Amino acid sequence: MEIINQQQVQQVMAYAPLLKALQQGFAGQATMPRRNVYPLSPDSDNQDAFAVLPAWNEQVIGVKAFTYFPDNEHHGKSSLYSKVMLFSRQHGEPRALVDGTEITLWRTSAVSALAASYLAVQQAKKLVVFGSGKLAPFMIRAHLSVRDYQQVSLVARNTAKAEAILAQLRQEFAHCQFEHTSASEALIASADTICCATGSHAPLFRGQWLTPGTHIDLIGNHHRDARECDSETIKRSRVYVDSRDNVLNEAGELLIPISEGVFSPEQIQGQLSDLASINRPARQGDNDITLFKSVGTALSDLIAANYVYQQLSDR
Repeated sequence: MEIINQQQVQQVMAYAPLLKALQQGFAGQATMPRRNVYPLSPDSDNQDAFAVLPAWNEQVIGVKAFTYFPDNEHHGKSSLYSKVMLFSRQHGEPRALVDGTEITLWRTSAVSALAASYLAVQQAKKLVVFGSGKLAPFMIRAHLSVRDYQQVSLVARNTAKAEAILAQLRQEFAHCQFEHTSASEALIASADTICCATGSHAPLFRGQWLTPGTHIDLIGNHHRDARECDSETIKRSRVYVDSRDNVLNEAGELLIPISEGVFSPEQIQGQLSDLASINRPARQGDNDITLFKSVGTALSDLIAANYVYQQLSDR
């Protein structure tokens, strides 16, 4: 069995082939039981958690296990630690133990971009991203791989983190303008695509600010009583999800509007597997407001980890 570390994942990852692998994987046959997230404390103010995400397809069996300790930064440690274990589908023997933390950054951003490749307007030029955590630069790179954005606005409270991210990206994407800014009605109204990757428990903008044609991507929250967008945003949007079971079990973005009686599960337009199977633009028109809510799936971990394993095995 191979042990694949963070550096090895970084060496072989690239968005174009990863997006292709994810599209093919979500369009194919796979089994993905509901993921299990276990709170580690009865204290409502303590968000420490342990999660297990199993999945398998015709090629490989996998399970990701991760811990989430949001206060770890105060102790000089990462908030998330993760591993993905892969087994042969044919005989069940262990194949690899892959660094799941790096896999999570790549697969989360790639899933977001894959959905946007179907839902964002083709002529999208302005990308607004909320958040300055480790995922932020991955999100920006992934979305720049599927649309020709000319301007990227990063909304973040931590100025030092935001400026460090943008300084790096300016060197990589000389054609694109980058700015650190704050949320406003004018900013939201000007966006073609809005990506939210934060730990916020309250909506980051008002749904009434959205312009027809906008695509919204929500990946930061997986709590039933929290949300990165308000109910007005959900009411105005054609909503897609990565996994109907997981989102309706965890995501306040949909569960709160459902409890308010302004949205129903039947209004979900489809899952990522539906988009990948059709594999073409899913907008009904340029004035659609589309929304993709992701809480993370075991299948995306399985596909990304197996992609890394195969790339390293072919060397």
